Amino acid sequence: MYILDRSKCATIGALRRQIEAYLSPIYGEWEARSMTRLAFHGIKGWDTTAIFCASSEPASDYLIEKMDDLLHRLSEHQPIQYILGEARFYGMDLIVNPSVLIPRPETAELVDSIIKQNPDSDLRVLDIGTGSGAIAIALKRNLRFPIVEALDISADALMVARRNARCHGADIDFRQEDIFKCELPENFYDIIVSNPPYIPTSEQKDMERNVLDYEPHIALFVPDDNPLIYYSRIADVAFSSLKSGGKIYFEINPRFADDLKRMLELNGFVEVRIYDDSMNRRRFIAAETPIPL
Repeated sequence: MYILDRSKCATIGALRRQIEAYLSPIYGEWEARSMTRLAFHGIKGWDTTAIFCASSEPASDYLIEKMDDLLHRLSEHQPIQYILGEARFYGMDLIVNPSVLIPRPETAELVDSIIKQNPDSDLRVLDIGTGSGAIAIALKRNLRFPIVEALDISADALMVARRNARCHGADIDFRQEDIFKCELPENFYDIIVSNPPYIPTSEQKDMERNVLDYEPHIALFVPDDNPLIYYSRIADVAFSSLKSGGKIYFEINPRFADDLKRMLELNGFVEVRIYDDSMNRRRFIAAETPIPL
């Protein structure tokens, strides 16, 4: 059964308008426009300018078929990034599939902060829970000659991360490790960064279907009675593994920002600071290891 009315999508412009009209009641107008742009970019490689420049051109049967299939899957709330097999992050098109989280704009803000705050060359960087490799690759490409390592427990996620690194010419040491079992070298890293699972299981009921039904739960959820389980373990191993004056960066659940700040301070970190994302949510925390007097 077709979703698109073939008689009303003879041109690219008409096809675009029909896609947006179908998606708007499901996702809202703004999201519908964004998804339509992503669809044309994923299928045709067009940016926004190219889409509008092609408005009067005829829409091929192939393109209409591809868009119709995409709409069927979007109507089931499948994430468009998984449908297209790619997600845009920090100026890069990254391969994604259901074994990795879809990189979020707020995570790009975390990367941006790290780059701006660390202008030195040859820094040793560790990304814990790398998933698609988004953070590690962005840091490798934008810091000054860093040495970057990345860990993840999932072999499937690491396959995606390695493919992304190859596509973007990023030389990164990816390793399969369970952070609760692995040991890190002492006094070794300048920066450790992590965007670990931080959503309590009880919050599942409030989540959108495209996240809850399709993205990997192992990368999303933590027990209600121990929401800082990953942060606590990472802070423990990071404190001894960072050099003096080394920095740790986390993306966080705003609900637990104050608890996490206290935990880091109790672990011996100094200069602990919480900062907001562009939506004024307490989304990030950074801290340093003390420098001996």
